[in-house]
Amino acid sequence: MDILSILLLGVGLAMDCFAVSVAQGLAVRRPDRRILLMAFLFGFFQGGMPLVGYFAGTLFADFFSLYAPYVALALLALIGGRMIVESLRPDDSRTTEAEWGIGHLLVLAVATSIDALSTGVIFIPYPESLWLGVGVIAAVSFLFSLAGYYTGVYAGSRFRFNATLLGGIILVLIGVKIFLEGVL
Repeated sequence: MDILSILLLGVGLAMDCFAVSVAQGLAVRRPDRRILLMAFLFGFFQGGMPLVGYFAGTLFADFFSLYAPYVALALLALIGGRMIVESLRPDDSRTTEAEWGIGHLLVLAVATSIDALSTGVIFIPYPESLWLGVGVIAAVSFLFSLAGYYTGVYAGSRFRFNATLLGGIILVLIGVKIFLEGVL
């Protein structure tokens, strides 16, 4: 597998990380150094899931492709729904620690990387490209997470609207997108 194909695969997988990071940036509305933790987790899981998918191989590919869309929808709908409910409370402009809690960030990282799990089987005919692919996917996801977050912070600080509500809706829509792509 050539480097351009791996890079394009990485960009495609990083789009969910970008969108979720935009939602997080919209909700926060100000830069926070904890974005590095979120970007690291997103990159780690985006890169790690194809590795798991590769080693699971075709033995479990049918299982993953069958249930992954449901798991992603449930996780993103849960987090997005919580953000929507929070946005309807009187003071939605404050940032809570729960938005940056390790549990919250891990759930987001897993939910956005579930589709990357099935891409591991792509590397079965190209075992020599596996580690390069894992590294590129992780790095691209890390960078797209940073870019998405700062895009969300910029938009959230410039425009006055219920950013937490928009962020929650974005997360739910990403879950629906992953679900529909997986079942159709």
